Amino acid sequence: MAVVAGLRYAVIGTGAIGGYYGACLQRGGANVHFLLRSDYDQVAQYGLAVESNAGSFTLPQVQAHRSTATMPTVDVVVIGLKTTQNNLLPTLLEPLLGADTAVLTLQNGFGIEDELAQWVGDRPILGGLCFICANKVDPGVIRHLDYGNLLLGEYAANHQPAKASPLLQAIVQDLRAAQIDVEVTEDLRLARWRKLVWNIPFNGLSVVMDATTDTMMSDPNIRQLAEQLMAEVLTAAQCDGETISPGQKRHLPANLIAHMMTHTEQMSPYRTSMKIDFDGGRPLEVEAILGNSLRAAQKAGAAVPKIEMLYHQLKAIDRRQQHRTEG
Repeated sequence: MAVVAGLRYAVIGTGAIGGYYGACLQRGGANVHFLLRSDYDQVAQYGLAVESNAGSFTLPQVQAHRSTATMPTVDVVVIGLKTTQNNLLPTLLEPLLGADTAVLTLQNGFGIEDELAQWVGDRPILGGLCFICANKVDPGVIRHLDYGNLLLGEYAANHQPAKASPLLQAIVQDLRAAQIDVEVTEDLRLARWRKLVWNIPFNGLSVVMDATTDTMMSDPNIRQLAEQLMAEVLTAAQCDGETISPGQKRHLPANLIAHMMTHTEQMSPYRTSMKIDFDGGRPLEVEAILGNSLRAAQKAGAAVPKIEMLYHQLKAIDRRQQHRTEG
């Protein structure tokens, strides 16, 4: 694909993640279109506001849309939707896709790119891992609490490492112009396992234990359970890597658990994304974060009993909550 100067972006899902990174891109000079639903009137009239410990800012005017039908074909579609809404993507994406349009997903979980590949044909698919604490606190208002760096990688259908294309390099330039700390990985699949080392225990336990990060870290039993879950993710990543690339070392370092626990201790008290969805009565991203990774681990022959137990607990909690909501 020939990369032209001045990439045009569409943000699908202008919540905490899509809204934050999309707003930063526009602040950095990029041409960004935003899809909004309930926040459309507020944002169309007043713009987007970001309250951030790294420096707050407001975009008085943004290119806001109620529907992708009014949005132009773009160079890069940035997906910020929850994975529980992925059934909407084939319809949402159709008006935005040109022959070479890239799809960049910033969604949590595992196997996300494989799902997208079923809908976008041979167009480039990119994965973005967001290391950020951010919430949408009001219509058109995003509160950035901590971190904010991105790790981007190219998706390969055979799950092998892939070097950054000129397009990905151009996106990285735009993000750095937007004051985003961004790095590129050649092994997107292993990077997703790395993020799951934190996401599986802390997203899952935050719902089961009804707790924020500081509460979980201050309880010795929850801490121990979190570390045990982390160890199972490391095992799953190693077994998966050996299955995908026999004879190659594709595994995560053992000291990653201690590193992540230290960072979580230092983190501002935080409600995980799954806890926010649970508190709001919304569907939980159980399949994307736990289900897909559990099935990949089992396929690779990894024993992950605690992840499996947490998965079934969350499925039951999610089902019960949705029955109450529907009732």
